[in-house]
Amino acid sequence: MKSIIVAGSIFAALSVLFGAFGAHGLKALLPSEYLAIFETAVRYLMYHALGLVLMGISGFHLPNYLIYIPSYFLIFGTVIFSGTLITLVLTDLKWLGAITPIGGLSLIIGWLLFAYNIYFRS
Repeated sequence: MKSIIVAGSIFAALSVLFGAFGAHGLKALLPSEYLAIFETAVRYLMYHALGLVLMGISGFHLPNYLIYIPSYFLIFGTVIFSGTLITLVLTDLKWLGAITPIGGLSLIIGWLLFAYNIYFRS
């Protein structure tokens, strides 16, 4: 469970780093549409960082098998969702927008699987 908390903590740190970069480094360089995309990516990065920390902490009170698979979906989904959006904004590679929903779907699956495991399997 420590590794899940560590992953969440790293995502939280990256969220603060990217947030500061966006607010101070990109604000004058990007159109408002791209800034909004960047802010969404950073916000979701922090939301899921906190979710991973929550899952990791709950793993100290619940069997590990209830936590691991949902947390992997969150890690994968966060990297794909936020990562593709940040990369799209920084590189203008618009085709990355087609990959972003895979990350979003992974996040949804992770949260639903976590809820299912807690409700039905614990």
